[in-house]
Amino acid sequence: MHLQSVTFESPDPERDAAFWASVLGRSPVEDSGGILLPGSPRQLGLCFTIGPAHGKEDNRLHLHLSEDARNQWESIDACRAAGGRLKGNGHVPKDSYAVMADPVNDEFCVIEDGNKYLDGCGPLGEVTCAGSPRVGHFWSEVLGWPLVWEQGEETAIQSPAGGTKLAWSGEWSGPVIGGDRQYFVLTVDSDEFGGEVERLLALGASARDRTDARDEVGFSDPAGMRFVLRQRP
Repeated sequence: MHLQSVTFESPDPERDAAFWASVLGRSPVEDSGGILLPGSPRQLGLCFTIGPAHGKEDNRLHLHLSEDARNQWESIDACRAAGGRLKGNGHVPKDSYAVMADPVNDEFCVIEDGNKYLDGCGPLGEVTCAGSPRVGHFWSEVLGWPLVWEQGEETAIQSPAGGTKLAWSGEWSGPVIGGDRQYFVLTVDSDEFGGEVERLLALGASARDRTDARDEVGFSDPAGMRFVLRQRP
């Protein structure tokens, strides 16, 4: 089981992919009707495909950029140069994160320098999602990634190789509209596909749909958030 990417539906996936390729220094490739910015063992991939814009509802997940080759203000400047913007009045409080928006208005944060929690996680430090501790435990079992943070209603997991963390905090209480335009894509070898479908259901996932090609299944996790399992070619 491999977590290939977080996929974002976007009215302009080419523009979105170009922005994140510039910010993260990645080269885009075509993938299953979308544009993939491949990850690595320590950095999660991002994918962009055609779909609705970010409306008035809150997103169920967003990205955190953390200190790596660039400090916070160098990252902010790189994001603005690529077409992003600071939200609000543009002021970033000292020793605090900066809330930004990409070219299609999806929010992300640039984390303050010296943040110990994301120290060493790389430029894409975290994907943070709405969801209770139960959801964090579910994904820990799905991916075989250990829990690296559990406090109150917050949980986080991380690959044994380190790098990008996946985190959950609180329950999702927003409207359903637009709630599925961000989702995880998992891949598995074809001979393991059927067994992994059954394992996901046993762990608490709910099946949603199967494509005509029968090489992809859509699921919901315990928080009702969409994710997809695909056979690797």
